[in-house]
Amino acid sequence: MSSEGVDTESGSTTSPAADGTTAGEDGPATTDSGGTTADDVERRAQLEMLAEENRQLREAYVSARQSPYRKTAQGLVVLGLVAGLGGLLLPDGRDVLFALAGTGLFGGLLTYYLTPEHFVTADVSENVYGTMAANEAAIAAELGLRDERIYLPTGDSRLARLFVPQRPETEPPSTLTAPLVSESSHRGLVLEATGTELLRSVRRTLEDDLARSPTELGDQLADGLVETLELARSAEVDVDADDGRATIAVAENEFGDLEQFDHPVASFFAVGFAVGLEQPVRLEVDADAGLLTCRWESENGTGSR
Repeated sequence: MSSEGVDTESGSTTSPAADGTTAGEDGPATTDSGGTTADDVERRAQLEMLAEENRQLREAYVSARQSPYRKTAQGLVVLGLVAGLGGLLLPDGRDVLFALAGTGLFGGLLTYYLTPEHFVTADVSENVYGTMAANEAAIAAELGLRDERIYLPTGDSRLARLFVPQRPETEPPSTLTAPLVSESSHRGLVLEATGTELLRSVRRTLEDDLARSPTELGDQLADGLVETLELARSAEVDVDADDGRATIAVAENEFGDLEQFDHPVASFFAVGFAVGLEQPVRLEVDADAGLLTCRWESENGTGSR
């Protein structure tokens, strides 16, 4: 009798399978000719399932964000249809009702087709900004700069720049083109402020330009931050024009700790006051209390420092 396939010690019998694996009484084959195991197949199936769940979650998130726009569009269309029907049934008010019908239908279609298709979550924005802030803060620390933030109006399309001085009582530089200022009397770092483009976006929504009155300007900036940019739940501004000071209480902003380097919300207010008042603005932050303080030189010579 041939001894091939017989284990003389255990007495079990094995035989080579057609696909190159070994099957026997001890259990089923675990690999195929390509080396793929059952665990590999299971992991692949789990990854495909997770990818599908992530896709569904993204679609659900976008749908939830689009829902208010869709409902508004539907409401406007219904209003337009009702007004149009009323115009047919009520000849006396036909002109007004037809005008409302046209406005409602047009507004509904416009709202529907202009609904945003893509949204960036607050976590993504905060993480991207946080990385940038950490890098800039590390550069400022390496250069031995002070923990001061001075926002300087440029008087041109650049709007404003952030100046971080090296020494106390340093006068702001007159030239804001180079990032590194090496002059002994103005030594420091000049950067583009994160609030510049935010302010530009808000200015496009204003009927008039930025107010020259500190109190009115503060109200414009607070409304812009909350209503236009939607970067905070609320912002309350307390202005003391005689002292050259504006204190802003910010609640639930979208970018985390207000003490981070050139925080978008803090930068927005500092740039706004610098551009509106056409003066350098020094920024102070109390992150624990959620307070920002912008200081400038008032007409009676107080403030700023």
